[in-house]
Amino acid sequence: MSDYFSGSYPSKDVRFLLKPIHVENTPVHVKEALIQAGKKHYSQMLTHEKRPSRDYLDLFRRALADNQARVAKHTLILAKRIIETRGNGVTLVSLVRAGTPVGVLLKRVLARYFDVDAEHYSISIIRDIGIDENALHHILEHHAPESIVFIDGWTGKGVISSQLETSLRRFKEKYRIEIPAELYVLSDLAGTASVSASTEDYLIPSSILNATVSGLVSRSVIDKKQLRETDYHGCHFYRDYSDADISKGFVDSIMRVADDIMTQPASPHFDPELRLSGERLPKQVLRERSRQFLAWVRDSFGIADQNLIKPGIGESTRVLLRREANLLLVRKREDPAVKHLLYLAETKNIAIRICPDLPYRSVALIKELT
Repeated sequence: MSDYFSGSYPSKDVRFLLKPIHVENTPVHVKEALIQAGKKHYSQMLTHEKRPSRDYLDLFRRALADNQARVAKHTLILAKRIIETRGNGVTLVSLVRAGTPVGVLLKRVLARYFDVDAEHYSISIIRDIGIDENALHHILEHHAPESIVFIDGWTGKGVISSQLETSLRRFKEKYRIEIPAELYVLSDLAGTASVSASTEDYLIPSSILNATVSGLVSRSVIDKKQLRETDYHGCHFYRDYSDADISKGFVDSIMRVADDIMTQPASPHFDPELRLSGERLPKQVLRERSRQFLAWVRDSFGIADQNLIKPGIGESTRVLLRREANLLLVRKREDPAVKHLLYLAETKNIAIRICPDLPYRSVALIKELT
């Protein structure tokens, strides 16, 4: 078992504790039918990604221009909180894939501005299956459990937060090793992260793209025909997409703004105290909002399985890129943060409904198959 590879990132940025394997392409409609029929788990299949079109990349560049200052500041805030909560060393463990770019940013920020040389690993966690224990054991061979900080991009309904807690509780029961079940995110919509820089549903630019902003690595896959019990979870490495890769460029762009914040007081983004700004709702309010919203969707659309309900810009984007969506709900059609979602929905003939009272800027509903 190879210890790691770094995808398309420089090796100093991240160590993916994943095993690159060849994964056959499963068309979206076939994958959706197998998932909902209970014949296969989503982690057993992969719909191969396409290169983003020129029009879609234009939407990404606009999202980056509009939101890079917020992402930079929120990354700095998370780094500061990590320093405050990890006094005896820091080991960054990002969750593939949404957490990977954030982990790379945090590693660079910690080194550049806080004089902390943190190792960064990116590992798999899968709903209903759990965290990659082989990956955790490898990390623990080199780092203290109390130094570990789990990183993700955002929370939607809190499914991964809950899975992380369950996985680490089982890990402790099996191996008598306690790892803090604490998730650090840029934006916590569900009120389930331990630490977040924001509770706003805003457009994190990396959520718009898949592998081409995440080191050319797919989401994690489990194929028992190719993976031994001692292997890490698998992934598909999109080596042929290197000409379309902007993983390093995305990080470099955010870091340039971070430099403005930290070194140039004249910058409009400069904040020497790294204060939290914008919407900051208490966790109990966020959880109650999520509960009421899910109940409303169940009642309004007759969706019994909450796995088919994906609130927030990040989760909505994932659905429109990877699943078979039935309906896209947006609060305001004119909102720049949902332009890419409208583009995806319109190109895939997915119905769009405007809901001015929506508690999130967007929600995607996966098609329920009978």
